[in-house]
Amino acid sequence: MPLLFIGIDPNTGDHESPTVWVDEERQELVFQGWKPSPELEAEVAAFELPGHAVGIPENEAVVRIPARMVPMIREACDVAERAAARVH
Repeated sequence: MPLLFIGIDPNTGDHESPTVWVDEERQELVFQGWKPSPELEAEVAAFELPGHAVGIPENEAVVRIPARMVPMIREACDVAERAAARVH
């Protein structure tokens, strides 16, 4: 199943495009965002939480999404939850 487009940063220009999609089949949110600065990525990689390995696994990434996209992220959460409810 193709990704369901939810929205793009309303302040996007020609060269930036933070975007939100939903993969309804997998019940996952998909984000395109800005790469973090090396300092932020190092801070995230060093963060320690119970049950969470320190570092960023090779198959994961850190992205930045502007807070003005929160309504789109909420919509994406609702869509993913409805998709999960259809599966269960």
